[in-house]
Amino acid sequence: MFDATLLRSFQVVAQEASFTRAAERLHLTQSAVSGHVRRLEEQVGKPLLARSTRSVALTVEGEVLLGYARAILRLNEDARIRLAGTAPSTHVRIGASDDFMSSWLPEVLQQFRSARPGLSLEIRIANTGVLTQAMDRGELDLVVGSRCHGERTGQLLWREPLVWAYARGRLPEAQAPLPLALFPEPCPYRDAALAALAAAGRPWHIAVVSPSVGSLKTAAAAGFAVSPLNRSLVTASLQPLADDAGLPPLPEVEFVVLSRRHDGSREIAEIEAEIVRAARLF
Repeated sequence: MFDATLLRSFQVVAQEASFTRAAERLHLTQSAVSGHVRRLEEQVGKPLLARSTRSVALTVEGEVLLGYARAILRLNEDARIRLAGTAPSTHVRIGASDDFMSSWLPEVLQQFRSARPGLSLEIRIANTGVLTQAMDRGELDLVVGSRCHGERTGQLLWREPLVWAYARGRLPEAQAPLPLALFPEPCPYRDAALAALAAAGRPWHIAVVSPSVGSLKTAAAAGFAVSPLNRSLVTASLQPLADDAGLPPLPEVEFVVLSRRHDGSREIAEIEAEIVRAARLF
């Protein structure tokens, strides 16, 4: 039988991909956490983590055990609460941009919530700039969104190019001010696009402002306006304008998860880790 203390240390190391950060979360020394994982590996008879000087990753056996560890620890907690005669009650406030909530994130959050009786999630959908401001005011616990510069802390999910999206097979008028379809302020895509156009001396005017990705894509696909969007949002009706369109290059987009982890909430840390894990599968 696996000891719950060892499983807990192993789970946190897997979530953090770091013995140092895991030790900080568990309020243990790094050597104690390493010892817990080593004892588990001795019991299993195989390595659970692939260690290098810069990273920690799960082995195949580690992936298997992590699933059991989560279930065992959850059952332990449920039993403790049931026998104590109390009901868990945790409310976590999450901000997410429209592109996340229109794809895989709702399913991840639903699976997380359904596995934890008493946990309630409140989701606010807006652009990342609005959400990070709300988190700074203490209104949100966690934000899943994008940025064009790494000026904030947080866990990187992935990167991809920011492009000028427009109707497939068409080009905007070269001499006219460029019509733009933008998210409302504050928005990293908007800021990056306007800064690039200003540096290039290209005239522009705002034709559409919407918090909806779908509205911006529709406006661009109709040839009504050009929209700065991340490359994965460019669908069959759109094209990323090439250099010969006379538009300046745009920076990469970073997709990140940001949280108020200084609050010490286990649920916030676990949701963050689950989002990071799910993002790697997409």
